[in-house]
Amino acid sequence: MFSKEESRLLREEFWTSFGKSFPRKWVLYNTKIKGLSFKFYFDTKKAFVSLDLEDDLENRINYWGKLQSLQSILKDEYLPEAIFEEEFYLDNGKEISRVYVPLEQKVSIHNKNTWRDTMVFFNTYMNLFETFFEEYKDIIKA
Repeated sequence: MFSKEESRLLREEFWTSFGKSFPRKWVLYNTKIKGLSFKFYFDTKKAFVSLDLEDDLENRINYWGKLQSLQSILKDEYLPEAIFEEEFYLDNGKEISRVYVPLEQKVSIHNKNTWRDTMVFFNTYMNLFETFFEEYKDIIKA
């Protein structure tokens, strides 16, 4: 069991190591589309990369429809493992729409032995997500 401070320090160390191991500028929140962002997620049980729609319901519906129309391209050409969830609830109860790819193996941010695999996964799959986005952002924005 880790104290809050030990856990915080491990998380900080992981993200610092990730940034040094794979130095590049990720799109993340800089999509130029309100409410659409990319996220890395890593906790004590799982890791995934996601594209989240967190805007008001009208915009979420609009962008979700566009993402669904591109679903076969995303899955066929970029991320066959992508999971589409129109109604996804965050831990705080907020409803969003999410497309994500989970890391299938058991990982934990508290276990440094799983860090390298997680970093490689993040780099590979977020790069594919961003490549898809760059190719189709004009369709998503329209």
